[in-house]
Amino acid sequence: MAQDFGKEFGEVGAPFSRTHPFYFGFIAALGALAALTLTRALASASQVFVLILVSLFIAMGLNPAIEFFRGRGLSRPLAVIVMLFSVLSFVTLFSILIIPPIISQTNQLITSAPDLINQLRTNATFAHLNDQYGFLDTLEQNTRLWIEDDKFVLTAFGGLVGVGKFVLNGTFATLTILILTLYFMASLPQITKIAYRIAPASRRERIAKISDAIIARIGTFVGSQILIAFLAALFIGIFSAILSLPYAVSLGMFVFVCALIPLVGHFIGAAVVTLVAFSQSPTKGLIILVAYILYQQIENYIIVPRIMKRNLAIPGLVTIIAALVGTSLLGLVGALLAVPIAAAVLLIIDEVILPRAETK
Repeated sequence: MAQDFGKEFGEVGAPFSRTHPFYFGFIAALGALAALTLTRALASASQVFVLILVSLFIAMGLNPAIEFFRGRGLSRPLAVIVMLFSVLSFVTLFSILIIPPIISQTNQLITSAPDLINQLRTNATFAHLNDQYGFLDTLEQNTRLWIEDDKFVLTAFGGLVGVGKFVLNGTFATLTILILTLYFMASLPQITKIAYRIAPASRRERIAKISDAIIARIGTFVGSQILIAFLAALFIGIFSAILSLPYAVSLGMFVFVCALIPLVGHFIGAAVVTLVAFSQSPTKGLIILVAYILYQQIENYIIVPRIMKRNLAIPGLVTIIAALVGTSLLGLVGALLAVPIAAAVLLIIDEVILPRAETK
């Protein structure tokens, strides 16, 4: 009956030729449309992927500390709780020690800004530059407008709507990263186990060992960044104390947090520290600005390459090139991931590519 039913509508024709130009053009157009749709979808959700990537990176970076607690007899859930409590305690301490001094020093700087500008006018170099470019006159005019209208914050963030968007976006991103990092830390072994099962059974063990080594290098990188940030905080804290700046310990702690942020961290730290110094005197502001710039150059070209070479077995030149390329490609996220990705690539080259080249 099924055969008779099929013949009611005629005989089945020959299969459509896949070499026909119409068939090829239709499939090519369909593939291009699917690729374009997928690209736009990924672009629309790029911020979400960035948050996921940053959260996964932080979870991998904190994994060695979790393993340390596990080695002391704690279960992984309890170790994750201890790590989360430690991070939240640091954030709370940071907020208590840093935010009030920053607010008070900023208000003091804005209030005393006209007097500081007048002091700069007494300097022969600044007076000569002002005669040529008039930057002190412009700065004084804008400062007086900000003080009289009390709209410095609104102007800096683009108005009331800009302030609201900045606060909401920052809060949402912070909470999302915190929650995702917590889930990644708790389930990282399960995630890696599922990922390793995708590999062929004959290569699964080797892939798992190389991947575990890559995760360990990410953790080492995070530890190295903490050490680098600590050195920067120690330098600024001691230098601020030498210059008799207020809140020297708080400034050092603020620089520690800023130094953990790639690409823009030191710019933020230098700006805040310099503003605090300028609130005391223009001379102190210029001194600490020059000292911060010099230290940053020493850190970029001496401290960071040496620490990365010792802890991650990455040559200093590769560290600098990786940071530059990552920053140009993905900005802040690229700068965050550049060095551990370079370490992973070097590990794969040493363990996979070079042995194959030796056997041929």
